[in-house]
Amino acid sequence: MIGPEQAPTRAAVLALRQERSVVSEAYDFLDEKRLLLAAEMLRQLDAYQRLQAKLQSLGGQARLRLIAAVERHGLQGLSVYPAALLEGMRLDRRQRNFMGVILVETELLGHESQTSAPRLASNPSSEAEACRKAFTDMIQHSAVLAGLSGNLHRLLEEYRLTERRARALENVILPEIEQSLNEMMSHLEEVDLEDAIRARLQGFSRGQSA
Repeated sequence: MIGPEQAPTRAAVLALRQERSVVSEAYDFLDEKRLLLAAEMLRQLDAYQRLQAKLQSLGGQARLRLIAAVERHGLQGLSVYPAALLEGMRLDRRQRNFMGVILVETELLGHESQTSAPRLASNPSSEAEACRKAFTDMIQHSAVLAGLSGNLHRLLEEYRLTERRARALENVILPEIEQSLNEMMSHLEEVDLEDAIRARLQGFSRGQSA
């Protein structure tokens, strides 16, 4: 709709056409960004679901290993069994920028000597060792899963923001520009028609007087 500050002139029409072109390009960019974000979300979600299924499987195995270790040592004996050290481990984070979204790959790293048992068990057993390894594997997989979870939250937030902006351009800004442009063009056509009729009438009047 033509505002009070927009006089229906040919210069205003040219400016509106340029504005429409710029807004259309912005919409095309946001539309493409939506598709890329959606594709990356699906990729990250697939990795998350596969890793979550793996973690659930490890959880089942760890439960069986724990039962076997308890049966072998009893609760009291297992409670004093040397645990794996996690103090020497660190969370490695590798970042990359994807369409303005920071994506992180996380991994729990550490030297083998630092993650081994701090001392030899007085009553070692394969059941307890297997139990310790199973829970250590769960912790390492959980670290990777945490990174994927954070990525999905950030991607979803950016997708929703991009979606709102794209819809605003598509359903509000572009239609308003188009309406203003049509109104200006109609007004200018009417003015041109009035000028043409006036010029013809003046010519006809001069011909009559001659």
